[in-house]
Formats: sequence, C-alpha cells, structure tokens
Amino acid sequence: MKLYGKEWKRRDLEARVGRIEQLGGIERYTMNEGPESGVEMIRIRTGAGLSYSVSPTKGMDISLAEWQGVPLSWSSGNGDPHAAYYDAEGLNWLRTASGGLLMTCGLTQAGSPCEDGGTAHGLHGRIHHTPARHVSATAEWVGDEYEMRVSGVVEETSIFGEHLRLTRTLTSRLGDNRLTIRDTVENAGFQPCPHMMLYHFNFGFPLLAEDTQVELPDAISNPSDSSMDMSRIREWQSPDPLFKEQVFYHQLKRQKDRAYARIHSPSFPTAAPDQAAKGLTVELGWNAETLPRLVQWRMPGAGVHVLGLEPSNCWTKGRAEERKNGTLRIMEPGEAIHYELELICKPQ
Repeated sequence: MKLYGKEWKRRDLEARVGRIEQLGGIERYTMNEGPESGVEMIRIRTGAGLSYSVSPTKGMDISLAEWQGVPLSWSSGNGDPHAAYYDAEGLNWLRTASGGLLMTCGLTQAGSPCEDGGTAHGLHGRIHHTPARHVSATAEWVGDEYEMRVSGVVEETSIFGEHLRLTRTLTSRLGDNRLTIRDTVENAGFQPCPHMMLYHFNFGFPLLAEDTQVELPDAISNPSDSSMDMSRIREWQSPDPLFKEQVFYHQLKRQKDRAYARIHSPSFPTAAPDQAAKGLTVELGWNAETLPRLVQWRMPGAGVHVLGLEPSNCWTKGRAEERKNGTLRIMEPGEAIHYELELICKPQ
C-alpha cells in the first residue's frame, strides 16, 4: 500500500506500530447525551486524510466526514438525534434529519410529502430513520492492503404492505482516500412495490467557499421551479440569511456510463493555522444506469449553508407525482437492484 508518500509491505508497517489502529482503522462507540443518547457510530479512519462516521442507528448513513481533520460535510442543527424521535408526518423529517455526508431517502418514497394509493407519505421516506440489523465492522489484511468494511441490513416493512430490504456495505482502505458504497435493494415481499432511491450527499464549509466551483455531469438541466435562477449552479457564495433554497434537476445524457460530479475548492484549508491552504477536489461517482438523475440542492443560507448533490432514480416532488408522470419505479417480487457509489478526495 501507499502511505505517507511511500510504498509499504504489511510486515514493514506492523514492525513500526503496536497495533495497526495507530495508523487507521475502525472504532465503534455509542453517544450518551441529549437526543443522540443511544446512537451508535462506527468511525473509519483511512490514515491518509479521509475519515467518516457511519450510524447503524440511522439507516447506515454517514454523519461527519473530514479530510485531515477539516470537515467536508454539512451537519444540521438537529445533531444526530436517535431514530426514536422520528415523526413521519408531513415535513417533520426535517426535525430529526442529521445532515452529515449522506442521508438516504427512500425506499418507497422520496421528496415532498404526498398521498398515494390512499396512504400519506412524509418528506423523503423512512429509511434515514430506520435502525439497521446484522451490523458488522471488520478490518483485515488482503495481501499488503488493509481493508475496512462496515455493513448492515435496513428494512422498510408494513403488514399487508411493502417489504423492501437494503443491504449496505461501505469500504475503505488504509492509505486510500476513497469511500465505496455498495447497496442492494430487494423486494422481499410478494407484491409489486414502488421504489424511490435518492442519495442525499451534503457538503459544507469550508469545502464550500466563495471560490468553490461545482462540476456537473453531462445532463439536461432544469430548475424544479421556473422562478429559480440557474446562472450560478456551478458556483458558490457567502452566506445569505435571506436566501431561499433552490433545487435543480439534471437528467443524465449518458446512462450507460459512470457519472461524476466534482467540487473544486482552491482555498480548502489545512488544520494547522500556520500552513497555507492546499486546495481539495471531492469527486462523487456513481452508476448512471441505476441512478440516471442528479438532484442539486443549492442552499447558501446562513446556518443552513449546504450543497446537496443527490444521485437518484426520481425527482423530489414525491411519489404521487412520479406515478402521475409514469416514472415511478416498480419492483417485482424477488427483484433486486444494485447501486454503487464512490467518493474520492483529491488534494490539489
């Protein structure tokens, strides 16, 4: 592996430390104060700059992510409240959503609250607030590479209703600033079931600064509301307390290829106050065949200062709208869909 600018063999590294976790690895802990009490976290350190925390209590989603001790992600004012506080009605998802690097939206509903099939569906669905089962966190040598894996199973179920099963595995390697997410969603029930999937990645300060540039994939782009100005979708700006959130829809042109979005931050700082900024690019890649759309949430407000880049199989107007438009994905009994996404940090 490559670490600290050199190539290393396993035994050469092991000879230099008491345990490999001195350099990077996995640690599990449980929060014990306030609304976070009882929330489990699994922290992964790559040893090369990238670290992030996975929460089995909240859908195997990712809370704070950092590069060399400096945050990449946006954290909501809610903190990481326990899933037990979740209220599915209307817009109440906003009261317990964690922010963090990733909030998964789905599995049968994403976007605006709506009524579909005689049932009310709240904002962005239930999966972000559903605890996982069969959670494992393993770190092991694969030849001279030290691989860290966190996995779990999250189910959205209802008696006489849906039974969708999400199996998620997150993987990183020591010395490699890369996070790979491999998801399988299966209809474990015996009736066809709607399936909406949106990966709500949230990026924040100081990755987002006045000189930050956003690179979007080749797509047909439109605002979700005709009143929204698209002239700055590839730029960022200072906080504006009067800013109203904007949402833009990007329909990918090449759906057989892998799609990429990138955030270029020339002024991304180091954690050391006496060192000049080195700059950073964060690249998000995904399989466009299963996630042919990208939702962009642009919110340079004050307090809520966040850019959402959200690969998806739907837009954000809710399940009823997708059904009306004939674009609602229906999974057959026993059908499985595989998703793969990758985030890479690239120093400039």
